[in-house]
Amino acid sequence: MTYSDADLNALLHRLDDPELVEHPPGYDHAATRALFDQLVARLDADFNTRCTADRQVQDASLHARVEVPAEATARGERIVVLVSNFGSMAVVAAENPGVYSDADEAVEAGALDVTDLRRVERALTDLGYVPIPERLLTRPYDGLSPLATYRPGDRVDWWIRYFDYI
Repeated sequence: MTYSDADLNALLHRLDDPELVEHPPGYDHAATRALFDQLVARLDADFNTRCTADRQVQDASLHARVEVPAEATARGERIVVLVSNFGSMAVVAAENPGVYSDADEAVEAGALDVTDLRRVERALTDLGYVPIPERLLTRPYDGLSPLATYRPGDRVDWWIRYFDYI
């Protein structure tokens, strides 16, 4: 399913909790982990490789990270997928998050093959994840949680809210 920027911005605000910063109310770690494990297995199969997964994330709104190795991609650059603890949101990045403003820019720059991107996006949507472009997450955070008190002096954005260490 394709979402407009307005739909995704509304989702970011709707999932924002004024008190809980690492995970939403009613968070089920086991279910979130099981879904992430399905994603890793799916990417392993879809790219005919063994992806590297970081499941040791703590003190974060980020749940986990999986990398499709460069040698398994058409452009020879790794693909990184990050999964949030909130609302089954995910980010797809070429090389590493922050290198490009979003996956579309990485495609335009030749770092990410559109077929590889669609393969990752299909895996995400088939499993119920909502892909969020990085460019929407780098906007200043204007939500409800007390993130500024967790990161005094830091520029707080939506990336920190949902895909970073708190």
